[in-house]
Amino acid sequence: MKTLSRAEETILLTILKLGEGAYGVSIREQISKDTGQEWSFASIYTPLDKLRRKGFVKKIKGNPLPERGGKSRYFYEVTPSGIQSLIELRESRSEE
Repeated sequence: MKTLSRAEETILLTILKLGEGAYGVSIREQISKDTGQEWSFASIYTPLDKLRRKGFVKKIKGNPLPERGGKSRYFYEVTPSGIQSLIELRESRSEE
């Protein structure tokens, strides 16, 4: 089992909560709302990249924003491996 940091766990759970609308800013805002703590963008994107490299999240390029020269957002989706990792983490905590 690949281990998860506390930040990675929080981000995975937040992506699951947000569903299809999970992108960097929405993840950051939801975590701040849920925890009452402000997270920097680096504290979001660094764990997101690690989660992607571990195969726990999938990064999906969205359509460009409607304003002129609008950039595309990248959305995140938890993979079956990511869900399995969360299940294993919960089970290991319940055994303690």
